[in-house]
Amino acid sequence: MAFDWSKFDKQVDLEALQEDVKEVEKNGGSGDFEPVPDGQYEVEVEKMELKESKKGDPMLSIWFKIIAGDYEGQRIFYNGVMQPQNDKAFGFQVHRNNEMLRALWDCEHDDVEFTGFADYANLVLDIHEDIDGQLEYLLEKETDKNGYDKLTIAEVFDVE
Repeated sequence: MAFDWSKFDKQVDLEALQEDVKEVEKNGGSGDFEPVPDGQYEVEVEKMELKESKKGDPMLSIWFKIIAGDYEGQRIFYNGVMQPQNDKAFGFQVHRNNEMLRALWDCEHDDVEFTGFADYANLVLDIHEDIDGQLEYLLEKETDKNGYDKLTIAEVFDVE
């Protein structure tokens, strides 16, 4: 009996995949992008969701696509892991994610709050829907002493 591979097709946005493959082919096909150095970049939010990290922890994932300059087309990733089992870090982790969401979205402080993971996932999707195609950002990328990216929204621009 042949294996039913079609079940995997349901997990893939085939049109988006084809576009991604074309993009890689257009850029030489190697997939070897030069790492994006620290600095300021004009970006748009390409993707934003609450998902699981490789270790199974909830994580706010934001894909910033650079839209101008030498690194145009490359991505910078924000991965805000939250560890509810870690009493000492969980509050800080949620706070850091809330601050990023507030910086991306024109809102009141209380419009972004964590009331549970299901509500937070919906909030993240709502924010992305609201900003998608409407706002662009000046993103500041720095590397901290541990080698991790620190990302800050320096300015917000309306899409013209």
